[in-house]
Amino acid sequence: MHANSESYACRFVQNHMQQEITFRISPRPFALDPSTYAEIESLGSVLLKFYQGIQELYFASSAGRMPKWIQEYLELGKPELVLDYGRMRRFRRDYPFIIRPDILLTEDGIAITELDSVPGGFGLTAELSKVYSDLGYEVIGGPHGIIDGFAQAVRTQDPADDPVVAIVVSEESQDYFAEMKWLAHALTEGGLTAFAVHPEDLVFQEYGLYLASDQGLQRITLLYRFFELFDLKNIPKIDLILYAIRKRLVCVTPPLKSYLEEKLNFALFHHPSLVNWWKDHLGEPDYAKLSRILPRTWVVDNRPLPPHAVIPGLEVNGIPVTDFLQLSEASQSNREYVLKVSGFSENAWGSRGVFVGHDLSRLEWGERLSQALESFSTNPYILQEFRKARQVETSFYDEKLDEVRLMPGRVRLCPYYFVNGSKVNLAGILATICPIDKKLIHGMVDAVMVPTMVEGR
Repeated sequence: MHANSESYACRFVQNHMQQEITFRISPRPFALDPSTYAEIESLGSVLLKFYQGIQELYFASSAGRMPKWIQEYLELGKPELVLDYGRMRRFRRDYPFIIRPDILLTEDGIAITELDSVPGGFGLTAELSKVYSDLGYEVIGGPHGIIDGFAQAVRTQDPADDPVVAIVVSEESQDYFAEMKWLAHALTEGGLTAFAVHPEDLVFQEYGLYLASDQGLQRITLLYRFFELFDLKNIPKIDLILYAIRKRLVCVTPPLKSYLEEKLNFALFHHPSLVNWWKDHLGEPDYAKLSRILPRTWVVDNRPLPPHAVIPGLEVNGIPVTDFLQLSEASQSNREYVLKVSGFSENAWGSRGVFVGHDLSRLEWGERLSQALESFSTNPYILQEFRKARQVETSFYDEKLDEVRLMPGRVRLCPYYFVNGSKVNLAGILATICPIDKKLIHGMVDAVMVPTMVEGR
């Protein structure tokens, strides 16, 4: 039964959340219409095929069966250590077992602006789903969707009869430690032994990685990597961790495959010379679906083109672009693009390293383009077509007034899909609704963060 009082519902959420609340609370989940929900639910298997396609392209390029520039793009700025682990045949079949796209609701449907292979937020989504379910709402994934999905994915990937999971959180990702600690406790309560730890807590012995517990040393069978590949040099005991992974003394997910964690993979999808390859790999229906919802994307490559060449699909006032710097002279209405660091950088996650062309002055936009071109060989950028999120309405609890207020905003949806062999299941969707005047949609104190439900259910 739904709570009669919206203020009561918000206070209920406040009182029952164990994780810190650093956002606005809404009295109800964010509602999706049935057709949008059905489309999002169907995306999991398509996105797994997309990941598989990127890996296939990378190795085909490495072997000379596809153009060499594919491999070159995906290896820019990577140290040999990272490349070596990504190439190891023993891990060839491994993919992230959590798939999380960032989805915008636009006037024309949905748009996926990026994929996150090492996502946060699923622990928060898990607890929010439970609390709003306790209020009587039928949230997508149910009260235990994330917890059950994570546990099932572990048991699919880890051959151990009784898996023991260490969610290893780096200093760079410390903001998520409390969330992962809550998640580990919930997993353990559900029957899967799990710990949230720092890298320095791990103990290496001849047969694997261990953690000290009340029962003595406990062997870890699966390491959930909550640290970024660009940060390996700063991870305590990383040499021992990598040795254990290489010798298969411990399973690891997400796999150490930097080529799966690049935003420029969207540019590979849209590249004209790869269209037929993608159609064959995905099939026509799934290719058409991704063509519609993945914004056009280009690698900001600083190498000069031949005189007769153009950057495919990139135009200003109907005139093909031959140099990315030509965009610096474009009018505000002609620079509706987003610059992003592609990956393998401390600026490649969250809203850092993201610049919206029409929100910057012409001078600053030109400077950002120049910086992106200069960093091509070490930290490549992408240029992405801007997709504007449509206006939605939500409500939030004003604690000072003890009342619920309406708020117009724009929403980002983060679905969490769990991979179990060839099956991909949607376990929950986190909605982040930012006030209408905010330029970028991400977690912030002024944002409403809630699970989702389907209208009419």
